[in-house]
Amino acid sequence: MTADAQGLAPSAQETLKGWHRFVETKSEDVLRPLFAETTVFRSPFVHLPIPGRPASVLILGAVVQIFENFRYHRTFVAGTHDVALEFSANIGDLQLNGIDLVKFDSAGKIIEFEVMIRPFKALEALSTQLGARIGPELAKYKPPKAASA
Repeated sequence: MTADAQGLAPSAQETLKGWHRFVETKSEDVLRPLFAETTVFRSPFVHLPIPGRPASVLILGAVVQIFENFRYHRTFVAGTHDVALEFSANIGDLQLNGIDLVKFDSAGKIIEFEVMIRPFKALEALSTQLGARIGPELAKYKPPKAASA
């Protein structure tokens, strides 16, 4: 792990170690078992959460291919099942900073994963590249918009 996760439940610590292995290897086979089937992904691009492990694996598998010079800097533990991971990366010439907010269940599986990224230009660049790589496939996982009243 890049930082101390003291206070995090042991099962969540193991999953976090697996997460860092995924970031190093970029292997979806390492990523997939870290998530609960019912996990929810919150993207900086869409208002509604995106449900399910397949969507999370699709998105995060593509993001690690797009980011260059990705590094975690700090880990913030909030209770026994929540962690925030501060990171930086590049997309071409653009430098970005972000936070991954991760919630684990009692078995240590990831049940919520939320990403926040700044500055906006880097977020736009990521959106463009993700759309080109996985846009049509990702669209089938997004929840339908609520009907207007």
